[in-house]
Amino acid sequence: MSKTHFTLSRRQFLAGSAALGAGLILPGIRQQAWAAGSDAPELTTVKVGFIPLTDCAPVVMAAIKGFDKKYGISIQPSKEASWAAVRDKLLSGELDAAHVLYGLIYGLQLGVAGPQRNMASLMTLNNNGQGISLSNQLKAAGVTNVESLKKAIDAKPAGSMTFAHTFPTSTHAMWLYYWLASAGVNPFTDVRTVVVPPPQMVMNMKIGNMVGCCVGEPWNQRAISDNIGFTAATSQSVWPDHPEKILGTRQEWVEKHPNTARALTAAVLDAARWIDASDANKRETVQVIAQRPWINTKPEIIEGRMLGKYEDGLGKTWQDAHAMRFFHDGEVSYPWDSDGMWFLTQFKRWGLIKTAPDYLAIARQINRVDVYKAAATAVGGVSIPASSLRKSTLMDGKVWDGTNPEAYADSFAIKQ
Repeated sequence: MSKTHFTLSRRQFLAGSAALGAGLILPGIRQQAWAAGSDAPELTTVKVGFIPLTDCAPVVMAAIKGFDKKYGISIQPSKEASWAAVRDKLLSGELDAAHVLYGLIYGLQLGVAGPQRNMASLMTLNNNGQGISLSNQLKAAGVTNVESLKKAIDAKPAGSMTFAHTFPTSTHAMWLYYWLASAGVNPFTDVRTVVVPPPQMVMNMKIGNMVGCCVGEPWNQRAISDNIGFTAATSQSVWPDHPEKILGTRQEWVEKHPNTARALTAAVLDAARWIDASDANKRETVQVIAQRPWINTKPEIIEGRMLGKYEDGLGKTWQDAHAMRFFHDGEVSYPWDSDGMWFLTQFKRWGLIKTAPDYLAIARQINRVDVYKAAATAVGGVSIPASSLRKSTLMDGKVWDGTNPEAYADSFAIKQ
């Protein structure tokens, strides 16, 4: 579980801000000044890409609920077909920013997810809420967890079983690889992996193109509801409170439009706080994002896991202590440098990069903490951590805190 200490609680922040002037006492006044004065956003319309997944919610609700207008911009969400399309449109400038995979942005920075470009992460959109699903054919063969899957893999020639994730440097690839390797399965030699866009994942499992996948919600629940597969693991069982999607863009765009970047981050941060404020707000969010322009599925497919109510398709139900979160007093939203560094360690582990990078320097270049802090001030009452590094314990007992990334990357028995 994440161990994080913040400099101020929300109550302390609001109480202390009385001594710091009207800009913090009345955030709305400051917002109006930004919208009207020299700090006004350079762009009035911001096109933000998204993939139809539950965790696109902060971007969608920022536009639907008018949080964008508070900060002098109009967000235009743009539904995209795949993460490759998001990448290409970000790089071409067709999209200003996007709800995007953490590992995609870091992969572009290193030139291993497409043409090398300097990228920027403005904030984290959510923690948790992805899953690893296996087919009902495996269930019928007695496979219910990673240990029994290992036995089934060992019983066949190497590469006989195919698993899908969403992008070569995606969070989903990293969760799948970590999970398989925890049981002694090498994801590069023992099985075959393919890339499938999230909305196509369940159908591809149904027609037998793969026996398992790692994908975001609501597609794991959809596999259960359609009687195609079951949830073998949640991503939060791999890493409790892990980072997932981010609000990403190009560094060049931030430098050219700093006020717009701040306004966009503030609007999405405000929406994330609103979603997490109550179950009623989450239910309202579900009713919106289930509609055709967004995810295009039945609300009940989204709602259960949005509220932390899980079933695994094997008869087990539970209230998940680490369900999808969007704000959590700012702990979710802050662009932790250690989170970005973790993805770099996994790129190194799996041979996506051949030499050790300057882990902290790269994270600090990509994670625009300066923009986030300005946005948090605009929103008001958002806690800021005392350090950009946080401590977590993953499923295999390994502790990650960002202090010795190269030793961590080299510590795994299974690697490329």
